[in-house]
Amino acid sequence: MVAKRTWVTAALDQAMNDRTHSADSADRTAFRVLGAISFAHFLNDTMQSLMLAIYPLFKSGLHLSFGQIGLITLTFQFTASLLQPLVGYYTDRHPQPFSLAFGMGCTLSGLLLLSQASSFPMVLMAAALVGSGSSIFHPESSRVARLASGGRHGLAQSIFQVGGNAGTAVGPLLAAWIVLPNGQGSIAFFSLIALLAMLVLTGVGFWYRHQHRNPKRTAPVEHHGLPRGRVARTLAVLLALMFSKFFYLASISSYLIFYLMHQYKIDTQTAQYHLFFFLFAVAAGTLLGGPIGDRIGRKRVIWISILGVAPFTLALPYVGLGASVGLTLIIGFLLASAFPAMVVYAQELIPGRIGTVSGLFFGLAFGLGGIGAALLGQLADLWGIVRVYQICSFLPLIGLLAVFLPDLRKISSKGTAAATVAARA
Repeated sequence: MVAKRTWVTAALDQAMNDRTHSADSADRTAFRVLGAISFAHFLNDTMQSLMLAIYPLFKSGLHLSFGQIGLITLTFQFTASLLQPLVGYYTDRHPQPFSLAFGMGCTLSGLLLLSQASSFPMVLMAAALVGSGSSIFHPESSRVARLASGGRHGLAQSIFQVGGNAGTAVGPLLAAWIVLPNGQGSIAFFSLIALLAMLVLTGVGFWYRHQHRNPKRTAPVEHHGLPRGRVARTLAVLLALMFSKFFYLASISSYLIFYLMHQYKIDTQTAQYHLFFFLFAVAAGTLLGGPIGDRIGRKRVIWISILGVAPFTLALPYVGLGASVGLTLIIGFLLASAFPAMVVYAQELIPGRIGTVSGLFFGLAFGLGGIGAALLGQLADLWGIVRVYQICSFLPLIGLLAVFLPDLRKISSKGTAAATVAARA
């Protein structure tokens, strides 16, 4: 019996040494690859946000109606959001290391077509190409971030996502500085950015292919053992929390300037500074939310970030201008910290379906944000912007549903402990 225990102990020690060596190997490459994929995310979302920022140019140049502008948005959002789960589902079964570069090639083609579009159908086709590039990019790049994480999945998601947040903020500025003063043809300049992203992603593709050729370096899939019905209910809770988060964020990011100008009688430039402060807090929350989840558990981060923000959102419509700055900083940080934790939580909830899950959640982020902005705009026309903020302040209370999320980390720990006991028996 002693000999058996000695043999088992030695085997367990060897396994731990192998895992440590594998983790160390992953750590040597993690930040280089994560930096590359985050930079590519920055470039991708810069070009994606550029699409929305140049609407005034096309409205006046091609004499488009608001209805046609809405169709451009619908085409862009459809291809950029609804296709993502389908792309992720396919690549889960058939990994495509160089699909990232191919997707960026779609974006490049869309930008070139956009720079020369002389009719409404051409603009729609260009919007579809740019949106398709985003649909291909997000599921696969999220998978790369997980592969490069070295086991720190939340940190990897945060690094990946903060690049996109920065790109979303920069795109409209580049449109204002380059495209609007120089006209439609200057959009072709941004194809050089897409070309740079293709070069970066080709290098990432070689690394990605190497991981699949060396399966020992790929982390094993951990199964939590939850029944399928429990997984479905948990996924439904996550989707409800996504609705709460992105509808409220849409009310801030799309209408904060108008709200501040109406409520506090400030000028546009001052209101834009407030929006910048909010976006800065969103970027900080995105960067820190993942590693905090690695340390204290993703369920706690989701719970704190969505439900915990409720007191601040409920107070926002009733405070003065100075207090509103502090509240929007807290709200932006807390809400943004949820998304990296939610993506990784969902990946662990449905193991082995990284692309499908990532595509679903990034697609929902695009779709819910667009739907929320459109719906809240209609309500603001009917009831006024202040009433919309008062109504939206209750959305974070949906975070109470987080109580129904199982703690996957504890479940996995129990499963690992049981396996170890069984091995020592």
